[in-house]
Amino acid sequence: MQRLCVLTCVCLGLLLALPLGLSAKGTRPGCNHSVVTFDVQDAVYGTYPYMIIFNGDVVGAYYPADGIAHGFLRDHNGNIRTFDAPNAGGSEGTVPFVMNDLGIVAGYYTDSDDHAHGFIRDRRGNFTNVDVPGATDTAIYDINLAGMTAGVYYDADGVGHMFVRTPFGRFTSFDVASGSLSWFNCAASCLNNFGVLTGIYSDAGGLYHSFLRAPSGHYVTFDPPNAVQSYGVGINDAGEVTGYFSDAAGTEHGFIRRLNGNFVKFDVTVPDVAGTEPGDINVYGVVSGQYFDSQGVYHGFLRQTNGRITTFDIPGAGTDSGTGTFPFTLNSSDTITGNYCDANTCHGFIWK
Repeated sequence: MQRLCVLTCVCLGLLLALPLGLSAKGTRPGCNHSVVTFDVQDAVYGTYPYMIIFNGDVVGAYYPADGIAHGFLRDHNGNIRTFDAPNAGGSEGTVPFVMNDLGIVAGYYTDSDDHAHGFIRDRRGNFTNVDVPGATDTAIYDINLAGMTAGVYYDADGVGHMFVRTPFGRFTSFDVASGSLSWFNCAASCLNNFGVLTGIYSDAGGLYHSFLRAPSGHYVTFDPPNAVQSYGVGINDAGEVTGYFSDAAGTEHGFIRRLNGNFVKFDVTVPDVAGTEPGDINVYGVVSGQYFDSQGVYHGFLRQTNGRITTFDIPGAGTDSGTGTFPFTLNSSDTITGNYCDANTCHGFIWK
């Protein structure tokens, strides 16, 4: 399995909204948001908070000097506990990607032979191993409130497929449009509490497109208007999907797909924006994500339902290409977690 690298997020200001469907523009007033930064003890190669739930608890992974991942839980009081899945080892270790509002964690770990296995960890710290029958590698990327999980597995021929697993252990494998499937940046809210999931697949030409899959197994594929490629990366319980698409010029724009199939396109429009990449959408339709400038430096944003956008950078974030602020997920209170990367390593943050 290839190691997944999370992206990360302090305040630059608000953008006055234009009507839905248009870009938000405006000026930056003073900062009125709070930021908490943190590192897991012994994290040398980075602290990666992947998920924040309604009460402010955060789950993620950190990398000590040997470069092998371990899981951590940071509660809303700032207390951090670390953990590993039983039999974790290999080159990747334990990588928790997601936690539902009941505090149940899911992700994957690698064994001593470097094969990946999914896991579910309950609030007491008990682990359930998850392997798709016949798979060489299994990874869970999402879990909903009912305990349904979704992810990717690889068969004996090295071909990737997607799966969903009921709380009772029943697996369903699927592929979309005879394409090659992927869960690009989809370790946050790709599976909602009604069992509807979103993701991407690649076509025969290697271009990416988005899809929605119902619990019945029926799915629809979609791209926003004028998209050459699209990446559906988050869904809420209202069935709204957020993500981004690239146009013919290769520029990336954000989108929200409504339940009725209509699209809202948006861009962060502070000076020197080169691309907008939403990453998550909460139950109220608020979107978080990142944008990057012409120098390849990343910055965070929060988009309200009225189209108003707040942009921000975490203090200490790098200013070189590939560094900066990388929001990953947000909760129902619009609190964001992610990491910010300087020239040496990445650190965790909570922004609200």
